[in-house]
Amino acid sequence: MNWLHTVLIDHSAIQAIIVLSLICAVGLALGKVKIAKVSLGVTFVFFVGIVAGHFGLTIAPDTLKYAENFGLVLFVYALGLQVGPGFFSSVAHGGVRLNLIGLALAVTGLLCAVALSFITPVSLPDIMGVFCGATTNTPALGAVQQTLSQLGISSSTPALGCAVTYPLGVVGVILAIIVMRRFFIRSEEISDNPVQVLPKPKITEFEVTNPGICGKTVAQIAHFSNCHFVISRLWRDGTVSIPTSSTVLQLHDRLLVTSTPADVESLHIVFGQQDKTDWNANDIDWNAVDRQLVSQQFIVSRRQINGKTLGSLKLRNLYGVNISRVYRSGLPLLATPDLRLQLGDKIIVVGEQKAIDKIEPLIGNAVNVLDEPNLFAVFIGIVLGIMLGVVPFHFPGIGLPISLGLAGGPIIMGILVGKYGPRLHMVTYSTASVNLMLRAFGLSLYLACLGLESGAHFFETVFRSEGLLWIALGAFLTIVPVIVLGLISVKIFKIDYGTVAGMLCGSMANPMALDYANSSLPSDRPSVAYATVYPLCMFARVILVQIVILCLA
Repeated sequence: MNWLHTVLIDHSAIQAIIVLSLICAVGLALGKVKIAKVSLGVTFVFFVGIVAGHFGLTIAPDTLKYAENFGLVLFVYALGLQVGPGFFSSVAHGGVRLNLIGLALAVTGLLCAVALSFITPVSLPDIMGVFCGATTNTPALGAVQQTLSQLGISSSTPALGCAVTYPLGVVGVILAIIVMRRFFIRSEEISDNPVQVLPKPKITEFEVTNPGICGKTVAQIAHFSNCHFVISRLWRDGTVSIPTSSTVLQLHDRLLVTSTPADVESLHIVFGQQDKTDWNANDIDWNAVDRQLVSQQFIVSRRQINGKTLGSLKLRNLYGVNISRVYRSGLPLLATPDLRLQLGDKIIVVGEQKAIDKIEPLIGNAVNVLDEPNLFAVFIGIVLGIMLGVVPFHFPGIGLPISLGLAGGPIIMGILVGKYGPRLHMVTYSTASVNLMLRAFGLSLYLACLGLESGAHFFETVFRSEGLLWIALGAFLTIVPVIVLGLISVKIFKIDYGTVAGMLCGSMANPMALDYANSSLPSDRPSVAYATVYPLCMFARVILVQIVILCLA
């Protein structure tokens, strides 16, 4: 049995791979078990690692630290890459208030933690670990450990505090949501209507009855109206055509216009009479609208047009076709000339069949190309993220410089690459399954290492008075701020309960609680709110814990 001892006990690269893989496999299998419709998911890897460490299973310290840091970087960067394309839009369209409340929750919990470090015998480094576990924020724990290491302070006890309070941090948010709904929320404060972060484009038919625009081109009308719109069809004297920017409008022209809902009333004044036909139904057969034009969907898969604007392609002038709608990650976008295309976008092209056939080589429309992983954006983004994370920032009154660290730098770079990468013609597209795989692999690896590192002293800590105090303080830091900020959001700011529940889950970095909120509420409001506040609140905690430690440690 010497070979078994060699691959499981003796420190080596092979032994480290086997041990970490076993911890991840067992943890992920147990994570699928549901108790009262709640499962811990990937979090169970953390606890399996703790048990393995408790029974003396170890790997080489350098290998452990490398795997832990790499897993953390991979997880937060992939997360930033996923939310990047819609992050700034979500903040600009109704997300500012939610993010401010989410930040208030993060700051409130941290101030409570600092206060507890003064009125209880728990030290500041330990209470920071308790705080990270209570808010289920493992990237913040990584920032705490890195900052303590820079100061020459042991970073092992914060990991223990996180490990002890993490389980209740997961369940505590769910309990807080249940308490709020059962005792404080009225039925009228729960909305069952779906919500959209971005305004959905609206299709409207107009008849030109305004003599002031007759004889003017579409480009001239767009300039003085200050409205964003796309005319996909023009009917005149029984014939249909695709108008270009130089098309001159005449009296009684009928136009099919795509615009934002906010611009419909203004366009009514500009063009004249608005037709009552509902062109926004899902069951419209666009190819049956008229016989001369067809409507066809293409998928952008040609790398050469990644990051180019629709206007630069000059499809209407060169091919006589028009792009009426663009869908990105399932969200409809208005096909304005300044919209930059990205790989994976679905575009709706309207025109004659012969002209549309010429478009396919330009767009690509090859789904198999999109299945290929674009690893360049992953690796170069990780490099840039780590470089950003180690850049020192100096603040007045703080002796040591503050850095974003391996948790903050990569997630910011992921957001920036996901948003602006296509403008530099960088292919950042990846399927949802690929991104989920990267995040799950990175988080599993990080949690396995974190648990293995904490396991040696975990149970002896839990079953002593200090551990029980950590659990009590963690419960307070989880439940009390969530209920207080949640009730303020619903009762004072009049935000519906579904949105508040998602915001609370996102601010507390708790996807398990989000699963519960989605299963107990009828709309998609929790998911939208979660995605809106999660990146900023997680980043804020990563920065705030470093500032607190540098100022008070």
